[in-house]
Amino acid sequence: MTTAPALFASPARAKSSAPKIITAGKRVIEVKGKAVNVLGLTQTGGSHGLVMNAGENFRVRLENRIGEPTAIHWHGLTPPWQQDGVAGISQEPIPDGGGYDYNFPVARPGTFWMHSHMGLQEQHLLAAPLIVLDPADASKDVQEVVVLFHDFTFRDPAEILAELKAGGHDMTAMQKPPAASRHEGHTMPGMTAGAAMGHGAMGHGTKSQGSMDHGGMQMGGVSHLQDVQYDALLANDRTLDDPEVFTVEPGGHVRLRLINGAASTNMWIDLGKLSGKLIAVDGIPVEPVVGSRFEFAVAQRLDILLELSREATAWPIFAVQEGGRLRTGVVLAAKGASVGKLAETADADFPAVGVELEQKLRAAKPLAERPATRKHTMMLGEGAGYVWTLDRAVHGSDKPLAVRTGDRFELTFMNHTTMSHPMHLHGHHFQVVGVNGRRFAGAVRDTVLVPANMGQVTIAFDAGNPGKWALHCHHLYHMVGGMMTSMAYEA
Repeated sequence: MTTAPALFASPARAKSSAPKIITAGKRVIEVKGKAVNVLGLTQTGGSHGLVMNAGENFRVRLENRIGEPTAIHWHGLTPPWQQDGVAGISQEPIPDGGGYDYNFPVARPGTFWMHSHMGLQEQHLLAAPLIVLDPADASKDVQEVVVLFHDFTFRDPAEILAELKAGGHDMTAMQKPPAASRHEGHTMPGMTAGAAMGHGAMGHGTKSQGSMDHGGMQMGGVSHLQDVQYDALLANDRTLDDPEVFTVEPGGHVRLRLINGAASTNMWIDLGKLSGKLIAVDGIPVEPVVGSRFEFAVAQRLDILLELSREATAWPIFAVQEGGRLRTGVVLAAKGASVGKLAETADADFPAVGVELEQKLRAAKPLAERPATRKHTMMLGEGAGYVWTLDRAVHGSDKPLAVRTGDRFELTFMNHTTMSHPMHLHGHHFQVVGVNGRRFAGAVRDTVLVPANMGQVTIAFDAGNPGKWALHCHHLYHMVGGMMTSMAYEA
């Protein structure tokens, strides 16, 4: 049986000629016993997000009712560039009360999502899943469970950003990254993992002692994990006080479609007593990786196949913040099984999310072997006043990357900052072909984490979708702080 998740209405298997209407609007959820006003993307019937079939056209009427202009990006899809939904690059903002019609083919199935690409609206939960089913899977006896994770704050995101710009970083998690995610020989004398210092001393307050060479501050041995303190993590808008419970069949098969929709929190997926088979990342199949814990950076997606035991019990699925214990999750439960109270913190701190999983992943269908026709090394930097840069420039003062149709482009991200950065390229899927100088035929995906402190990741893609495309860090406050550019096809 294939069961649509509770988050959605059942997908229509037949092609529909009428466009679907998605409304960007206001809604109320409950977090820790408090009613909270947030935003959302809902269909007419109230279902959150969209489920469609590969081979259909993405025929959507987006209506804006949030009280201010917005732009919605279809993350993971490859539309014509004018329908990519990025204010200032591919589309004009949709005014409040206005609407916009989208219509383009969607050939590739996968776990994708939709979210605001304007200001700090994404922190207000203006996001939703976007699932493209493979019609060939309709007869498979696999239950679908879709979970969208968020980091949540009761505070006004604009106030948080103002504090960050003033040097008020939440310096609660600093640690040495694992050797696999850093280059040796780039440490700053006298610095330790437990150094107590404000972010101003780490390149956001001064350029003293040559710290801003190569476009940004790098501190070798010290990794800064969080710059925003959150009140809760959410799974399908809920905390572990009242998690969503999915009724499952003992002995059955479940496909978890997991989406890290957090504004700035890298997470770990913790399956507890279960072992799962990771079969796709960012909607694209990989050679299966078996495990019970998986690294899960901002904006990435994981598809995990579970084979449940025949025991009529409950199985919690957790998402835990990196460098801490805060967690959320959902529960898979056999009919009639008891679901006990779940703690909102793990028993021990989880480590930083790095590139250990990334280096294990191999694409099910890698790119064809061919030499790169164009290469570029992009410097990721940080500066005073919570400024984040790409090639030493903030968005608005940047120069778009040049690309030509037919290019095999190799892009290397070199991270000169104290934080990792989930880098996302719009309109394309790329293959990870190198991490910290080691070459391999990794996963095909659309968002990759670049480790802090001189970490480097090389991606390769074939340029075949002409237009002007956003390229940015998906940590929302870093992007708003300037870490965004574009890639423009030459005529």
